[in-house]
Amino acid sequence: MDIKHLHYFIEVAVRKSFTKAAHHLYVTQPTISKMVRDIEDELGMVLLDRTGKEIELTDAGRIVFEQSQKIVQSFAHLSDELGNLTHAKRGKLTIGLPPMIGYKFFPNILSQFRNEYPGIDLNIAEYGAKKVADSVAEGLLEVGVTVGEFNDELFHSFVFFEDKLRLVAHKSSPLAKMTHVNLFDLRNEPFILFPEEFSLHGMIIACCEKAGYQPHIVFESSQWEFMVKMVSEKFGVALLPESILKKVEKEIDSIVTLPIENSELNWRLSMIWERNHYLSYAARTWVAKTRMLLKDCHVN
Repeated sequence: MDIKHLHYFIEVAVRKSFTKAAHHLYVTQPTISKMVRDIEDELGMVLLDRTGKEIELTDAGRIVFEQSQKIVQSFAHLSDELGNLTHAKRGKLTIGLPPMIGYKFFPNILSQFRNEYPGIDLNIAEYGAKKVADSVAEGLLEVGVTVGEFNDELFHSFVFFEDKLRLVAHKSSPLAKMTHVNLFDLRNEPFILFPEEFSLHGMIIACCEKAGYQPHIVFESSQWEFMVKMVSEKFGVALLPESILKKVEKEIDSIVTLPIENSELNWRLSMIWERNHYLSYAARTWVAKTRMLLKDCHVN
């Protein structure tokens, strides 16, 4: 049994299909089936239950799967470490960026990074901020951007932007006549929020609950432009970062934006990476480069 055997087994376990795993690895199904069978024969145990519509791990298979992931990851880290000895500017890096944040802050940074480090295979995982943090903690992403509070015992980080949230309401709403609002003023309003995997979703709900009510959510979207458009159609109210709303009131005359008084809600953006975990050359380069480029950043 070697690393390739373990890698093939992991792919079958994750995709629950020999066919899908073979397609992903660009090998034939008999090849990957033989690899997995070799492992089972060597260990003297059945690792995969092949009787259902989807392949499932047996009890022994789950143990082998967990250990195989650690072995494959350790082997990858060994390769990266050896590459670092020669200061080779190559490697692979997947970065987690929430859609709104990626769109506003990173196009130019990504372009500069790719031009300066063409040997680094750079990939973007467009996840909500909560999922980014979870994925970094689970080792599925090396680095990413998240919003608001997180467990600083799990992550190294640096904050690169902070902003207040504002209320977005239709100009016909009684709220539009106010100079500012507090969260309690919104207790009877229909809310338009980001989906659950976005950190702002949980932050807004928690602050509303602290104000004494459970917000009535009528619509969820991962696109802030769509959220604003729904407000302009009198579908509900939204809470969005002040900086991304600078041009909105001028461009959409059917809405108003208002400051939220005494609110703990803010849009604090942090680059995070896992503590006590090997960080590849590519990831270390990304952290150093973005720390410099995002210093004193602003939204265009």
